[in-house]
Amino acid sequence: MKRIEVIAETPGSVLRHDIGIGDSVAEDDAIITIESMKMEIPIAAPVDGRVVEILVQPGDAVATGQPVAILEA
Repeated sequence: MKRIEVIAETPGSVLRHDIGIGDSVAEDDAIITIESMKMEIPIAAPVDGRVVEILVQPGDAVATGQPVAILEA
């Protein structure tokens, strides 16, 4: 299995986890939703896989390019 980092493409604050550890995801499924400039922005899975780690919690600030989750594909 290959480990894939899910990366934030914009800075913001984590609102919620949309999926949990161990869950299967399809490419483009929302994994985490952040708030940036008063907009809710989903961070999507870049590939089909299974969530093995979530690196941020609701309320955490995230930066552009920061890993927020790890998938096994």
